[in-house]
Amino acid sequence: MSEDIKTMRNVALAGHGGAGKTTLAEAMLFNAGVTNRLGKVEEGNTIMDFQPEETKKQQSINTSFIKYTHNKHTITLMDTPGDQNFFSASKTCFPVADCMAFVIDGVGGPSAMTEEAAACALENNLPGFVIVNKLDRERSDYATCTDACKSALKKKIVPVCFPIGSEDDFKGYVNVITGQAFEYDADGKPGKTDIPADMADDIEMAKEEFVENVAELNDDLLEKYLEGEEISEDELKATFRQGVLDAEFYPAICTSATKMIGIDLIPNFINDYMPSPVDRGDWTALDADGNEVVISPDPDAEFCGFVFNTIVDPYAGRLSLFRVISGTLGKEGNIVNTTKDKKERFSQLLEIAGKEQKTITSALPGSIVAVAKLKDTLTGDTLTGGKEIRIPAPEPMPPVISFAISPKEKSDEDKIHEAVRKILEEDTGLMLERNEETKQTVLSGRGLVHIEVTAEKIQRKFNVGMSIETPKVAYRETFKKKIRVQGKHKKQSGGHGQYGDCWIVLEPLKSGSGFEFVDKIVGGVIPKNYIPAVETGVREASQNGILAGFPCVDFRVTVDYGSYHSVDSSEMAFKMAGSIAFKNAAVDAKPTLLEPIMKVSVKVPEDSTGDIMGDLNSRRGRVLGMDSEDEKQIINALVPMSEMLRYAPDLGSMTGGRGTFTMEFEQYDVVPGDMSKKIIERVKAEKEEAS
Repeated sequence: MSEDIKTMRNVALAGHGGAGKTTLAEAMLFNAGVTNRLGKVEEGNTIMDFQPEETKKQQSINTSFIKYTHNKHTITLMDTPGDQNFFSASKTCFPVADCMAFVIDGVGGPSAMTEEAAACALENNLPGFVIVNKLDRERSDYATCTDACKSALKKKIVPVCFPIGSEDDFKGYVNVITGQAFEYDADGKPGKTDIPADMADDIEMAKEEFVENVAELNDDLLEKYLEGEEISEDELKATFRQGVLDAEFYPAICTSATKMIGIDLIPNFINDYMPSPVDRGDWTALDADGNEVVISPDPDAEFCGFVFNTIVDPYAGRLSLFRVISGTLGKEGNIVNTTKDKKERFSQLLEIAGKEQKTITSALPGSIVAVAKLKDTLTGDTLTGGKEIRIPAPEPMPPVISFAISPKEKSDEDKIHEAVRKILEEDTGLMLERNEETKQTVLSGRGLVHIEVTAEKIQRKFNVGMSIETPKVAYRETFKKKIRVQGKHKKQSGGHGQYGDCWIVLEPLKSGSGFEFVDKIVGGVIPKNYIPAVETGVREASQNGILAGFPCVDFRVTVDYGSYHSVDSSEMAFKMAGSIAFKNAAVDAKPTLLEPIMKVSVKVPEDSTGDIMGDLNSRRGRVLGMDSEDEKQIINALVPMSEMLRYAPDLGSMTGGRGTFTMEFEQYDVVPGDMSKKIIERVKAEKEEAS
């Protein structure tokens, strides 16, 4: 059994969108005989991108999985999205891979999401290797790309292959480990060849550098190297593999997926040098008391699995994808969700192969499998045979943009909420909340495209149309002038009348103070039992301010005088009097509009700092200061929320996708006069239109 685990490989293809991950996966599957034709993203016929939204956009939106076998090894490929809108679907899957293959565009080099993927590899201590793809393209450059990867991936890069020819003339590679050279024909078939004469000196230097890099990892080899003794190929390979497993460096190889050049090298490279679940070693879990527990990939231990993905199907129900961490899982049985403390039962064990699902009879540690219709299990949960342990789940990526959502048909109000709730189960990058102030349901995600694709999914899966719009800003109102007024409610209509009379002082308080109510009634001019009613009246009236109907904040109301009637006074009458008093005071107390101010932290490459600061200033922002982290600058600023609603795509375009930001509510502040006037006019027009 353990021999089977040693021949397993779980490889995540990671990198920026457009680098060619899906095309590379298709080429590998074609080379392995899994498919009999080479799928093309442009033609919408790939095994890996099969969702309608992926076919339409010609890009990966979800992580897809497929297995192939090569030289008695079983490899599970994970094709992860590289677009920042869908990167949360990658981040949840990286921890269950045993290594990462960073696919780099040979023309553009490593981009923003490659850096994000590399950060995940470092966080999970995963080995990896670099595949510089598209080397047949104009302006592609292998040396420039591998050099750029050093800083982008925060790791030493050791090239083990060098391209023969460049751009349109790219036709093969030289392997510095074996010293062999291969050229490919028009059908992508390799043939051995001599190292081109014009490359001989460069390859000799590259081999020397490679040997030096490997020898540094082993004292015995280093001694041999320094004394000029020859190091055998077997010694080199063994030490090189150990260096890869220890993530001392990332090896680099060169390919063209469309021309099938170098594709046959990848499975051999994965088998020979990438880790098995046994090489990956122990996992860390927490017991019921929060103490760390070691979980080994032992097939004879009790079952433990980690759920890293959920697929929701309106007909088949929920599909939970998980990695078996330890133990051997049978084709059916009872398990425990220790995260939710719920017992679950499954009747079928599945293996995912693109859009297909295959029934299997058992799963060993390291296996990526799925089961259907677990009642309480979601992404991030731990499943066991009963042992109370839990594997910590990665934090979901924070949303960066929000939209108010509504059904296109009024009658679909309930259906849309149910549909969104189910989509939330499979997409950890989404967040839903109800804003009671603006009376809007707000869906937040990783970008505009993310929200648009979610709307398409909801339409396709649940047949519900969803409209999206920029959410309303929850403004506030306050006052700048102290004023004393009367509020009197008097009504006579047969029998008992209604009588309430109060005098209040309304005065402004400093920002963030909220609302204060003070009772200064003396001599019983208003009975004690009616004072709370005055406060209620003021509170309720203040929820709809005088300028544009926004809640009023940061003011104090003191009730200091009044009168009552022994028969006609009541709590309701004094509540009305309090409301009237507030409305009378609000008109003359210099009402002022306030807007929410966000504390924003923007992390950008150093060369973008000036542009970003200028842009924040143009958004009425106030820069507080700067910090630095990992060769990037962090700009801290206070910016009005209304100016940040569409910031995510703007930041992306200004930084080439390399900028990220977080924001949280900081305070309310006064809206400038000219803007205040426009907002008030707009809100009133919207209310008139709605009525």
